[in-house]
Amino acid sequence: METIFGVPVVALYGQLVLGLINGSFYALLSLGLAVIFGLLRVINFAHGAQFMLGAFAAWLLLNHFGVGYWWALLLTPLIVGLLGAAIERTMLRRLYTADPLYGLLFTFGLALVLEGVFRWYFGAAGKPYTPPSDLQGAANLGFMRLPKYRIWVIVASLIMCLSVWALIEKTRLGATLRAATENPTLVQAFGVNVPLLLTFTYALGVGLAAFAGVLAAPIQQVSPLMGSQIIIVVFAVVVVGGMGSIMGAIVTGYMLGLAEALTKVYYSEASNIVIFVIMAVVLLVKPAGLFGKDA
Repeated sequence: METIFGVPVVALYGQLVLGLINGSFYALLSLGLAVIFGLLRVINFAHGAQFMLGAFAAWLLLNHFGVGYWWALLLTPLIVGLLGAAIERTMLRRLYTADPLYGLLFTFGLALVLEGVFRWYFGAAGKPYTPPSDLQGAANLGFMRLPKYRIWVIVASLIMCLSVWALIEKTRLGATLRAATENPTLVQAFGVNVPLLLTFTYALGVGLAAFAGVLAAPIQQVSPLMGSQIIIVVFAVVVVGGMGSIMGAIVTGYMLGLAEALTKVYYSEASNIVIFVIMAVVLLVKPAGLFGKDA
Protein backbone atom coordinates (compact mmCIF):
# COMPACT_ATOMS: atom_id res chain seq x y z
CA MET A 1 0.00 0.00 0.00
CA GLU A 2 1.32 3.43 -0.98
CA THR A 3 2.34 5.62 1.95
CA ILE A 4 3.47 9.19 2.57
CA PHE A 5 5.95 9.49 5.45
CA GLY A 6 4.73 6.16 6.77
CA VAL A 7 1.00 6.98 6.59
CA PRO A 8 -1.24 5.21 4.07
CA VAL A 9 -2.36 7.59 1.32
CA VAL A 10 -6.00 6.64 1.79
CA ALA A 11 -5.90 7.53 5.49
CA LEU A 12 -4.09 10.81 4.75
CA TYR A 13 -6.59 11.88 2.09
CA GLY A 14 -9.47 10.97 4.37
CA GLN A 15 -8.13 13.12 7.19
CA LEU A 16 -7.52 16.03 4.83
CA VAL A 17 -11.15 15.92 3.70
CA LEU A 18 -12.30 15.90 7.32
CA GLY A 19 -9.96 18.81 8.00
CA LEU A 20 -11.53 20.68 5.10
CA ILE A 21 -14.96 20.18 6.68
CA ASN A 22 -13.76 21.56 10.02
CA GLY A 23 -12.03 24.36 8.15
CA SER A 24 -15.35 25.24 6.51
CA PHE A 25 -16.84 26.01 9.92
CA TYR A 26 -13.70 27.83 11.07
CA ALA A 27 -13.76 29.99 7.93
CA LEU A 28 -17.45 30.89 8.22
CA LEU A 29 -17.29 31.74 11.90
CA SER A 30 -14.01 33.63 11.71
CA LEU A 31 -15.36 35.55 8.71
CA GLY A 32 -18.30 36.75 10.81
CA LEU A 33 -15.92 37.81 13.58
CA ALA A 34 -13.66 39.57 11.08
CA VAL A 35 -16.58 41.47 9.55
CA ILE A 36 -17.73 42.73 12.94
CA PHE A 37 -14.27 43.60 14.24
CA GLY A 38 -12.95 44.97 10.95
CA LEU A 39 -15.88 47.35 10.43
CA LEU A 40 -17.12 48.01 13.98
CA ARG A 41 -13.99 47.42 16.09
CA VAL A 42 -16.04 45.19 18.41
CA ILE A 43 -14.65 41.88 19.63
CA ASN A 44 -17.86 39.86 19.48
CA PHE A 45 -17.45 37.21 22.17
CA ALA A 46 -21.13 36.29 21.70
CA HIS A 47 -20.33 34.81 18.29
CA GLY A 48 -20.27 31.25 19.60
CA ALA A 49 -23.65 31.72 21.28
CA GLN A 50 -25.05 33.12 18.02
CA PHE A 51 -23.71 30.04 16.22
CA MET A 52 -25.61 27.97 18.78
CA LEU A 53 -28.73 30.11 18.23
CA GLY A 54 -28.58 29.29 14.52
CA ALA A 55 -28.54 25.55 15.20
CA PHE A 56 -31.36 25.80 17.75
CA ALA A 57 -33.44 28.01 15.46
CA ALA A 58 -33.22 25.36 12.72
CA TRP A 59 -34.16 22.64 15.23
CA LEU A 60 -37.12 24.65 16.57
CA LEU A 61 -38.34 25.52 13.08
CA LEU A 62 -38.32 21.83 12.15
CA ASN A 63 -39.84 20.38 15.32
CA HIS A 64 -42.39 23.07 16.17
CA PHE A 65 -43.28 24.66 12.83
CA GLY A 66 -42.52 21.90 10.34
CA VAL A 67 -40.02 24.08 8.45
CA GLY A 68 -37.48 21.88 6.67
CA TYR A 69 -33.75 22.28 6.30
CA TRP A 70 -33.65 24.34 3.11
CA TRP A 71 -36.09 26.96 4.35
CA ALA A 72 -34.31 26.98 7.71
CA LEU A 73 -31.02 27.66 5.94
CA LEU A 74 -32.63 30.77 4.44
CA LEU A 75 -34.76 31.93 7.36
CA THR A 76 -32.46 31.29 10.32
CA PRO A 77 -29.70 33.79 9.36
CA LEU A 78 -32.43 36.40 8.83
CA ILE A 79 -34.11 35.68 12.20
CA VAL A 80 -30.88 35.58 14.20
CA GLY A 81 -29.49 38.52 12.20
CA LEU A 82 -32.56 40.60 13.15
CA LEU A 83 -31.98 39.65 16.78
CA GLY A 84 -28.39 40.83 16.38
CA ALA A 85 -29.62 44.10 14.82
CA ALA A 86 -31.89 44.67 17.84
CA ILE A 87 -28.96 44.03 20.22
CA GLU A 88 -26.75 46.44 18.28
CA ARG A 89 -29.34 49.23 18.16
CA THR A 90 -30.45 49.00 21.78
CA MET A 91 -27.26 48.09 23.63
CA LEU A 92 -24.04 47.61 21.70
CA ARG A 93 -23.93 50.97 19.94
CA ARG A 94 -23.75 52.73 23.31
CA LEU A 95 -20.27 51.25 23.71
CA TYR A 96 -18.73 52.38 20.40
CA THR A 97 -17.08 55.43 21.93
CA ALA A 98 -15.90 53.56 25.04
CA ASP A 99 -12.80 51.45 25.46
CA PRO A 100 -13.01 48.27 23.28
CA LEU A 101 -12.73 46.24 26.48
CA TYR A 102 -16.32 47.21 27.34
CA GLY A 103 -17.60 45.76 24.07
CA LEU A 104 -15.75 42.52 24.75
CA LEU A 105 -17.13 42.30 28.31
CA PHE A 106 -20.66 43.05 27.12
CA THR A 107 -20.62 40.39 24.40
CA PHE A 108 -18.99 37.90 26.80
CA GLY A 109 -21.80 38.50 29.29
CA LEU A 110 -24.37 38.19 26.50
CA ALA A 111 -22.89 34.82 25.51
CA LEU A 112 -23.14 33.57 29.10
CA VAL A 113 -26.77 34.71 29.35
CA LEU A 114 -27.81 33.07 26.07
CA GLU A 115 -26.01 29.84 26.87
CA GLY A 116 -27.45 29.78 30.38
CA VAL A 117 -31.01 30.37 29.21
CA PHE A 118 -30.85 27.59 26.60
CA ARG A 119 -29.13 25.23 29.01
CA TRP A 120 -31.82 25.87 31.62
CA TYR A 121 -34.69 25.34 29.18
CA PHE A 122 -33.34 22.56 26.93
CA GLY A 123 -30.75 20.91 29.17
CA ALA A 124 -27.13 20.16 28.33
CA ALA A 125 -27.84 17.01 26.29
CA GLY A 126 -27.65 17.42 22.53
CA LYS A 127 -30.63 17.09 20.22
CA PRO A 128 -30.38 15.35 16.83
CA TYR A 129 -31.16 17.11 13.56
CA THR A 130 -31.59 14.89 10.50
CA PRO A 131 -30.12 16.16 7.22
CA PRO A 132 -32.53 16.61 4.29
CA SER A 133 -33.35 13.48 2.30
CA ASP A 134 -31.63 14.71 -0.85
CA LEU A 135 -28.33 15.07 1.04
CA GLN A 136 -28.43 11.70 2.75
CA GLY A 137 -26.21 8.84 1.68
CA ALA A 138 -22.57 8.93 0.68
CA ALA A 139 -20.48 9.64 -2.40
CA ASN A 140 -17.56 7.45 -3.43
CA LEU A 141 -14.44 9.63 -3.73
CA GLY A 142 -12.23 6.69 -4.66
CA PHE A 143 -10.20 6.75 -1.46
CA MET A 144 -13.19 7.01 0.90
CA ARG A 145 -16.96 7.21 1.04
CA LEU A 146 -17.93 10.67 2.21
CA PRO A 147 -21.46 11.59 3.32
CA LYS A 148 -23.08 13.89 0.79
CA TYR A 149 -24.05 16.31 3.51
CA ARG A 150 -20.41 16.95 4.41
CA ILE A 151 -19.63 17.67 0.76
CA TRP A 152 -22.49 20.17 0.82
CA VAL A 153 -21.01 21.84 3.93
CA ILE A 154 -17.72 22.47 2.12
CA VAL A 155 -19.45 23.84 -0.98
CA ALA A 156 -21.93 26.03 0.94
CA SER A 157 -19.21 27.45 3.18
CA LEU A 158 -16.97 28.31 0.24
CA ILE A 159 -19.80 29.97 -1.69
CA MET A 160 -20.90 32.03 1.32
CA CYS A 161 -17.36 33.08 2.23
CA LEU A 162 -16.52 34.24 -1.30
CA SER A 163 -19.88 36.00 -1.62
CA VAL A 164 -19.34 38.01 1.56
CA TRP A 165 -15.76 38.83 0.53
CA ALA A 166 -17.01 40.09 -2.84
CA LEU A 167 -19.78 42.11 -1.15
CA ILE A 168 -17.36 43.91 1.15
CA GLU A 169 -14.36 44.26 -1.14
CA LYS A 170 -15.86 44.61 -4.62
CA THR A 171 -19.19 46.44 -4.33
CA ARG A 172 -20.25 50.02 -3.74
CA LEU A 173 -22.05 48.96 -0.55
CA GLY A 174 -18.85 47.42 0.76
CA ALA A 175 -16.87 50.55 -0.06
CA THR A 176 -19.47 52.65 1.77
CA LEU A 177 -19.29 50.33 4.80
CA ARG A 178 -15.51 50.65 4.95
CA ALA A 179 -15.67 54.42 4.53
CA ALA A 180 -18.32 54.71 7.26
CA THR A 181 -16.02 53.00 9.75
CA GLU A 182 -13.03 55.17 8.80
CA ASN A 183 -14.78 58.56 8.75
CA PRO A 184 -18.46 58.33 9.74
CA THR A 185 -18.93 62.11 9.95
CA LEU A 186 -17.82 62.67 6.38
CA VAL A 187 -19.86 59.77 5.02
CA GLN A 188 -22.96 60.99 6.86
CA ALA A 189 -22.45 64.43 5.33
CA PHE A 190 -23.05 62.79 1.93
CA GLY A 191 -26.49 61.64 3.08
CA VAL A 192 -25.57 58.08 4.07
CA ASN A 193 -27.36 56.65 7.11
CA VAL A 194 -24.25 55.53 9.00
CA PRO A 195 -26.04 54.09 12.08
CA LEU A 196 -28.12 51.90 9.77
CA LEU A 197 -24.96 50.68 8.02
CA LEU A 198 -23.38 49.76 11.35
CA THR A 199 -26.51 47.84 12.33
CA PHE A 200 -26.43 46.01 8.99
CA THR A 201 -22.76 45.12 9.54
CA TYR A 202 -23.38 43.57 12.94
CA ALA A 203 -26.46 41.74 11.65
CA LEU A 204 -24.39 40.38 8.75
CA GLY A 205 -21.73 38.99 11.07
CA VAL A 206 -24.36 37.45 13.36
CA GLY A 207 -26.20 36.02 10.35
CA LEU A 208 -23.00 34.29 9.21
CA ALA A 209 -22.68 32.65 12.63
CA ALA A 210 -26.32 31.49 12.41
CA PHE A 211 -25.75 30.15 8.87
CA ALA A 212 -22.82 28.12 10.18
CA GLY A 213 -25.04 26.89 13.02
CA VAL A 214 -27.63 25.55 10.58
CA LEU A 215 -24.89 23.79 8.59
CA ALA A 216 -23.52 22.27 11.80
CA ALA A 217 -26.88 21.05 13.15
CA PRO A 218 -27.00 17.75 11.19
CA ILE A 219 -23.32 17.02 11.94
CA GLN A 220 -23.15 17.95 15.61
CA GLN A 221 -25.68 17.51 18.37
CA VAL A 222 -27.70 20.72 18.75
CA SER A 223 -26.59 21.73 22.23
CA PRO A 224 -26.31 24.95 24.30
CA LEU A 225 -22.60 24.17 24.69
CA MET A 226 -21.76 23.84 20.99
CA GLY A 227 -20.79 27.49 20.63
CA SER A 228 -18.46 27.62 23.63
CA GLN A 229 -16.67 24.51 22.37
CA ILE A 230 -15.60 26.14 19.10
CA ILE A 231 -15.35 29.88 19.75
CA ILE A 232 -11.85 29.83 21.30
CA VAL A 233 -10.47 28.00 18.25
CA VAL A 234 -12.22 30.50 15.96
CA PHE A 235 -10.68 33.44 17.83
CA ALA A 236 -7.27 31.82 17.30
CA VAL A 237 -8.04 31.53 13.57
CA VAL A 238 -8.93 35.24 13.41
CA VAL A 239 -5.72 36.22 15.21
CA VAL A 240 -3.58 34.11 12.86
CA GLY A 241 -5.30 35.56 9.78
CA GLY A 242 -5.15 39.12 11.06
CA MET A 243 -7.84 40.86 13.11
CA GLY A 244 -10.36 42.38 10.73
CA SER A 245 -8.91 40.82 7.57
CA ILE A 246 -11.76 39.34 5.53
CA MET A 247 -9.62 37.25 3.19
CA GLY A 248 -7.32 36.36 6.07
CA ALA A 249 -10.24 34.87 8.01
CA ILE A 250 -11.33 32.75 5.04
CA VAL A 251 -7.92 31.45 3.97
CA THR A 252 -6.69 30.85 7.52
CA GLY A 253 -9.89 29.03 8.49
CA TYR A 254 -9.41 26.40 5.79
CA MET A 255 -5.65 26.31 6.25
CA LEU A 256 -5.79 25.66 9.99
CA GLY A 257 -8.51 23.05 9.51
CA LEU A 258 -6.11 21.17 7.22
CA ALA A 259 -3.20 21.71 9.63
CA GLU A 260 -5.28 20.22 12.43
CA ALA A 261 -6.11 17.22 10.24
CA LEU A 262 -2.46 16.61 9.33
CA THR A 263 -1.52 16.75 13.00
CA LYS A 264 -4.11 14.07 13.78
CA VAL A 265 -2.40 11.83 11.22
CA TYR A 266 1.21 12.31 12.27
CA TYR A 267 1.00 13.28 15.94
CA SER A 268 -2.56 12.93 17.21
CA GLU A 269 -1.70 13.95 20.77
CA ALA A 270 -1.01 17.52 19.59
CA SER A 271 -4.10 17.91 17.40
CA ASN A 272 -6.02 19.82 20.09
CA ILE A 273 -3.30 22.43 20.53
CA VAL A 274 -1.71 22.76 17.10
CA ILE A 275 -3.84 25.78 16.14
CA PHE A 276 -2.79 27.59 19.31
CA VAL A 277 0.87 26.71 18.70
CA ILE A 278 0.57 28.17 15.20
CA MET A 279 -1.07 31.27 16.67
CA ALA A 280 1.80 31.76 19.12
CA VAL A 281 4.42 31.39 16.38
CA VAL A 282 2.60 33.80 14.06
CA LEU A 283 2.25 36.39 16.82
CA LEU A 284 5.98 36.17 17.51
CA VAL A 285 6.94 36.55 13.85
CA LYS A 286 4.14 38.83 12.58
CA PRO A 287 2.02 40.27 15.41
CA ALA A 288 -0.56 41.71 12.98
CA GLY A 289 -1.33 38.22 11.61
CA LEU A 290 -0.63 36.66 8.23
CA PHE A 291 -2.96 39.00 6.33
CA GLY A 292 -3.12 41.88 8.82
CA LYS A 293 -1.59 45.28 8.27
CA ASP A 294 1.23 46.28 10.56
CA ALA A 295 0.58 49.48 12.50
